[in-house]
This record gives sequence, structure tokens and C-alpha cells, in this order.
Amino acid sequence: MKFSSSTLGALGASALLASSAGAIELNIDDKNSIKDAAKTMAAGLREWYTGDKPGDTPGNLPDPYYWWECGAMFNAFIEYWYYTGDDQYNDITTQAMVHQIGDYNAFMPPNQTKTLGNDDQAFWGMAAMSAAEVKFPDVGGDTPSWLSLAQAVFNTQAARWDKQACGGGLKWQIFTFNNGYNYKNTISNGCFFNIAARLFKYTGNQTYADWAAKTWDWELDIGLMSKDFHYFDGTDDKINCSEINHIQWTYNAGVHMAGAAALWNVTESEEWKAKLTGIINGTEVFFSKDAPNVMFEVACEQNGKCDFDQRSFKAYLARWMGYTMKVAPWTRELIMPKIQASAQAAAKQCNAGEDQTTCGLRWTNNGANDGSFGPGEQMAALEVTQALLLDEVSGPVGQKTGGVSQSNPNAGAGVQDKPITFNDITTGDKAGAGFLTTLVLLGIIGGAWWMVS
Repeated sequence: MKFSSSTLGALGASALLASSAGAIELNIDDKNSIKDAAKTMAAGLREWYTGDKPGDTPGNLPDPYYWWECGAMFNAFIEYWYYTGDDQYNDITTQAMVHQIGDYNAFMPPNQTKTLGNDDQAFWGMAAMSAAEVKFPDVGGDTPSWLSLAQAVFNTQAARWDKQACGGGLKWQIFTFNNGYNYKNTISNGCFFNIAARLFKYTGNQTYADWAAKTWDWELDIGLMSKDFHYFDGTDDKINCSEINHIQWTYNAGVHMAGAAALWNVTESEEWKAKLTGIINGTEVFFSKDAPNVMFEVACEQNGKCDFDQRSFKAYLARWMGYTMKVAPWTRELIMPKIQASAQAAAKQCNAGEDQTTCGLRWTNNGANDGSFGPGEQMAALEVTQALLLDEVSGPVGQKTGGVSQSNPNAGAGVQDKPITFNDITTGDKAGAGFLTTLVLLGIIGGAWWMVS
């Protein structure tokens, strides 16, 4: 059941009242029960999307949700088809992804350029990479393949590797006129690492592996990643990345976990096995002790400060944990107990709304829905649930292992991010980037309000 943002607060109390009844049934030992639960959650997620309606824009979620999260949502629908075989969302997924390809065939659509970050672009690129890996049907004709779209994102971002400060790294924002251009954040670099590693696994091209290793080493050297595999938010290149914002988010651990798993899958090296094990162990900070093995967003969930973006982050850790178990099977005993406990807890509190199946944010509430609703909350419940179906599918394919999406290693190459002339950039255009930039820079200057060192 969809709720508008203007009514979310008012519905909180009624959601809690509904928590004693309803809920999504989930038996983690029954694949049909898991599929039924995922189907219900996916239907709830679909209710938030309006981009396929007349007069709306395919690939956009309604306010206050940003463009990047819509790309992440369609990645979830791609995974949903992969895990369940249910293709009812394939058409809107294809429509949205094609509509948002942009002028450079690299997910840089003109309607988003004013506020386009490397991480925003990368979330669509990772969706395209997932489509290639699971053989989501390519459109064909003159439309670029899913694989070539991921390659175009990689190529445009590799060209932005910035050595003017901090010895390298990707900036958060692509264009100089965007707030946050001086910020080098972990999610932008982590997504780049993720795409590079997975492109290496798919194509076997060593260049991608070299870039993945280069990004990993830079993050470790700068301190965005600690030696015990905690990932922090970012740093400021105006101070040569000399101080770090130590806030930790689930999605940073997730994107790096998947990239490391892909690199282990190809190399089977002890080096990447040790790194991957370290990342998995480092995620302990995101799993509750009071509700054992149940995932939570440690920086903001318990204090009620998660914004609309942050409410979706658990979806990505859950997604990449599922991927990791599939491509590095030895990780299963480390990860599956967390996925099982989290999925059970998530389903138990999907008990709000008229149909009593709308999912909230906090899975640690022992079935009590917290009244926080949105595509992020719904997507997180879906991802952690459908990850239980990993035994129902074959692993991600590559060019030599059944892949059908056509490669174009030069996709997006040579594109220069030239200055673009716009009408005056409005406060609304800057709102999302500016707000988060203020928070992270205050975190660096004044000390993070939550950290684990």
C-alpha cells in the first residue's frame, strides 16, 4: 500500500496499531513461501513508482526520492526476476533504464546533470551490470547492451580519476558547479570498484582488475577503509584528505563486499579471500546484539535520524551479501545466518497499511512496525528476502560462461565532461547534494556524531 510523503507521519501511530496483526508470512525453509513473500514485497515496492504513468518520466521516483534510488530500485526488480522468474516488472524496468541512458550512453541524462554525482551514475551502472550478469533480456537494435552501458559508466568514471589532490580518487560530484565537488566519498569510489571488479569477472579484461586494485589501495591509503575493514563516509580534498568523516553506512560495506567476491571468484587467491573475509567480519557493526543477526543502519536507525536515502541502504548490503554467497560459496556459513535472521525479522514487521503488508525501517522491533514507509524500506525487505533464493538460480554469467550481452570496451570512452551552460540552478536543484554535503563536512570539521574506529 503506497503512502504519500505528506501522510507518513500521520500514519505512524496507525501502523504501530496494525503491528499486532497481519504481516507477511515467511518460512525460510520453504522456497514457495520465500517467493510468495518476495512477490508481496515487490508489489509494495511497485506501488511507489509512478514513472510509467502518462505525463511522468520513466526512471524517476516521485519527490522526495532522488534519481539514483530509482536506479537501485530497478536493480532490485532485475534481481527479483532472476530469483523468482516472475517477469511482471520487466517491461517497466526496461522502459526506465532505456529512458535514462542519456546522451553518452552512460546514464548521464540531461534531466539529471545539474545534480549528477558519480555515485548516482554508478547505481544505474550497477543495475546494468546486474542485468548483463543474470541475462536480463537486452533490448537490441540500436539500444546499447546492458554490458556496454556498465562499460560506459566505468570508462567515463575512470577518466575522472582525480590526482590534483589526495593522490587520486573520484570526487562525489561530477561537475564543478555542484555542491560537494570537493568531497571524495567512499560510495562513489566503492561503486567504481564494484563495477570494475564485476567487469573483470564478466570479460576477463585485466584493465578492469587493475583499476579495481588501484581504487582499493587508494581508499586504504587515504583512510576511507580501515585495516580492519570498516568503511567510512568520505573526506575533503580541500584539506588533501587529511581528515576522515568516520560515519559508517551499510551500503559502503556492501559494494566493496561484492567487488571483493568477484575478484576472488576469478583469481581464487588467498589475498582476496582474506580481504573478503575481513569485509564480512567488519559488517558485524551492522547486526544487532539485542536481536541477534538482524541488520540495522547503525548510524541513524535507532536514533530516528535516517533520511530518505539512508532508509534504503540496507537493501544494498543485503543484495551484495546474496551475490557474495553465490560467487564465493565458502562465505555462506558466514553470511547466511545473518540473511535468514534479517529476512525473518523484516517480514514480521511488514504489517502496516490497509493490506497489512507494508514494510517499515526497523527490523529489530520484534515485529512492531515503526511507521517509516517508502521505496527504501520496501526495497530493503525485498532484497534480504529474495537473497534466500540463491540456491534456485545459477551464478552470474560471463562472456565465457553463458553471457549474451555484447561487450563494447570503448563505450563512453573519450567523453569529456565539458562545462555545461544552464539556466540558473535553483535551490531545489541543489537541495539534496547541498544538505548532505553540509552534514558530512560538519562531521569532518566538528567530529562525527557516530563512529567506529
